[in-house]
Amino acid sequence: MAFETERKFLVVADAWDHLTKPVGIRVRQGYIADTDKGNVRVRIMGNEAYITVKGKAEGFTRPEFEYPIPLHDAEEILDRLKPNEIIKTRYHVAFKGKTWDVDVFGGGNTGLVLAEIELADESEEFEKPLFVGEEVTFDRRYSNTALARVPYSSW
Repeated sequence: MAFETERKFLVVADAWDHLTKPVGIRVRQGYIADTDKGNVRVRIMGNEAYITVKGKAEGFTRPEFEYPIPLHDAEEILDRLKPNEIIKTRYHVAFKGKTWDVDVFGGGNTGLVLAEIELADESEEFEKPLFVGEEVTFDRRYSNTALARVPYSSW
């Protein structure tokens, strides 16, 4: 079984705005199933597409299974099924031996910028770059599934 151990933080706008950024990747993702036990997501990231099944989190960790699918299939699933959807640009930022994923949201979530870090396990220590602010890992409003249902602009 595959697991994901992830922590999520708000981004400090001033520090992020002054950072030289790598090239961003456009992300379109929709949730075709979302229950209290987990969710199923279709994601288009650049020219690649994936279907991902995630289980319920325990602490920072949850089961995750991700598989590549044809880009055309992902587009058709998102267009035909019209799931709750998120649009964002993702930046991979290297810092002190770790990679931070910074998501700049669009659409109904415009104005929201989040940083995530994946860890080997829950006890792994890491340093935060200056653009990383308040932790929101356990604030469910900031989960992508919640943002797809209740966009940031409606808070």
